[in-house]
Amino acid sequence: MAKNPKILSIVLAGGEGTRLMPLTRDRAKPAVPFGGVFRLVDFPLSNLVNSGYRQVVVLTQYKSHSLDRHISQVWRFSPLLGSYVSPVPAQQRLGKHWYLGSADAIYQTINIIEDVQPDIVVIVGADHVYRMDFEQMVQQHIESGAEFTVAGIRQPLSQSNQFGVIEVDSQHHNMIKSFQEKPETTTGLPDAPDQILASMGNYVANTDALFDALAIDGKSENTKHDMGGDIAPYFASRNEAGVYDFNSNEIPGATPTDHAYWRDVGTIKQFYDAHMDLIAYVPEFNLYNTEWPIYTMSGNLPPAKFVHAGRDRLGHATDSIVSPGVIVSGGEVHHSILSPNVRIHSWAQVVDSVLFDGVVINRRARVYKAILDKNVVLTENSTVGIDTEHDMARGFTVTPDGITVVPKNTVVDD
Repeated sequence: MAKNPKILSIVLAGGEGTRLMPLTRDRAKPAVPFGGVFRLVDFPLSNLVNSGYRQVVVLTQYKSHSLDRHISQVWRFSPLLGSYVSPVPAQQRLGKHWYLGSADAIYQTINIIEDVQPDIVVIVGADHVYRMDFEQMVQQHIESGAEFTVAGIRQPLSQSNQFGVIEVDSQHHNMIKSFQEKPETTTGLPDAPDQILASMGNYVANTDALFDALAIDGKSENTKHDMGGDIAPYFASRNEAGVYDFNSNEIPGATPTDHAYWRDVGTIKQFYDAHMDLIAYVPEFNLYNTEWPIYTMSGNLPPAKFVHAGRDRLGHATDSIVSPGVIVSGGEVHHSILSPNVRIHSWAQVVDSVLFDGVVINRRARVYKAILDKNVVLTENSTVGIDTEHDMARGFTVTPDGITVVPKNTVVDD
């Protein structure tokens, strides 16, 4: 391995995101807005750039227009030093089929890796919220001698069927003994029987070994062509797979509260809960860490504005995130996130909710524990999240936890 190995980063952004419907009805999962001004894809891209890795390929597939547009408009680098973030759509290079899985997505774009000729490939997902210095993971990968390294994080045993589960070699704590993809049952950790070591979906691989594994997987019939389900177990079976403990990752400016924060936002509840983490008094994930910023571009917008301070109405927001371009005009906002260009009119109430760009809440309308997609309009006196049966009758998604989701461009008129 070279002293300063050449690194190529690949972001897997082709996920359909069916569990996030209706938020993914018109966009790919990595393009879903998050935290007011960001998209989910901004988090892995920011982590890679902050880690010093600025040759990045983003593999897209489903409903990718919004995602491609965001990357092309926001993630533009000067080519002077060879930096780029390049979206690559599915191209059917190996046959008349789309990506069959995450491993197949990389195998179908292996020509791009060959053109770059990296020593190491960093592979990350595009639909998690976290901060991570990948350089630290790459350094451990090199020192361990592993051909393939998986980033791991502790999760509840009850969620084992949602993750790849890592069993660590008791003699070599940086190496994987076995890897199971989303098992229905498994055993807990020796020091924490109610926890598992779960794969974060982030990988570091030596290029030649990765090529060999992908070629074998591509010819196999008994495979799902998945990085977690097939490639990681392949390396584990050969005693060539390492594990990187995410808890050891040190981020400049991190607080004890948000150290090693990582959230899968694959369901509506997870997506909603991750937003609520942002607005806690001491946030579980601190968006305001300027030493490891999350990059995006929220447009040429004016500052947020609050108007009306009379006896009968007060335009205000408490325990909330308010984005640029928002006007709260005599309405009340509590424990919520308002994305750019939202309008809250007199005597309206928004509580425990997430409002995407351009949402309009007219006079005396009320929103409770809801996610409103872009350009939703509530007419005067209308409600969302007040009456579950009424919301379901109107075709809105209501989760078992009582979170109501209103699709993009809906006009809610009671």
